[in-house]
Amino acid sequence: MTTTPAHTTRAKITVPELARWKAQDRRIAMITAYDATFARLVDEAGVDMILVGDSVGMVVQGTSNTIPVELDEMIYHVRSVARANPSALIVGDLPFGSYQVSPQQAVKSAIKLMKAGAEAVKLEGGLPMADTIAAITRVDIPVVGHIGLTPQSYHRMGGHKVQGRTNGFEAGGRERLLEDAHAVEEAGAFAMVVEGVPRDLAAEISEKVSIATIGWRSTGSSAIACGVAISLANRPKVAIAPVLLTASSCARGTPASCVSTIVWSVGTCAARGAARVASSARELAARWNTRTS
Repeated sequence: MTTTPAHTTRAKITVPELARWKAQDRRIAMITAYDATFARLVDEAGVDMILVGDSVGMVVQGTSNTIPVELDEMIYHVRSVARANPSALIVGDLPFGSYQVSPQQAVKSAIKLMKAGAEAVKLEGGLPMADTIAAITRVDIPVVGHIGLTPQSYHRMGGHKVQGRTNGFEAGGRERLLEDAHAVEEAGAFAMVVEGVPRDLAAEISEKVSIATIGWRSTGSSAIACGVAISLANRPKVAIAPVLLTASSCARGTPASCVSTIVWSVGTCAARGAARVASSARELAARWNTRTS
């Protein structure tokens, strides 16, 4: 695979290094990218992790949810991002249908993403996916879990809806999500995305698990997630929203999230938008670290 050297002098971010950051209370910046150009730009901004997400379906392909995305499509986008040769850790998303059948299917799918250039894989689900996470980690493939609002459960949830607002051990219940978090940790994941849950629950999860938690459309996590979605379809403007989240600030009683939405015209975005997304993520992360230090 031909790669283009990244325009950076940073050392390569590794899984063991990220795993240590939780104990150091060091925040993690993660951003989505689907191609070499954006991967290079966000890497220059200093992000720690690049997620090649199945959100490509909604952001690039125009689908209403992530379910239609195929494994072959994810392989293509992981390979494109890997060609940027970023210092950031590349995390490839396992799409719907590529790991739910059996742990053996999941291992085979994860191997394909790793061969394409991923350095870790992400999959959705807690308790039901514990054996699957364990199977993948047993073949030395690092795993990022994903609990809370899991987009591949779109139809079960009735849409992209906040989870954990009600008590109970059923799917989406508060106590169930705590069980999911522990299951993901015990199965061997080195980090987990906690998406779309209330602030206090996200903070509780972050405090109770030893692995890094990455907030996505939730608040209270112990890492920073800069989630960028750019959609040109049927919109006169392009909205980019980096979301910065931290749990340690919750413990001090300070606001746990800082959201900045930057809107440019399509023409401006084509010329300068990508670079501004990257620099905005870096500047907002620096500002948040200053506020919470």
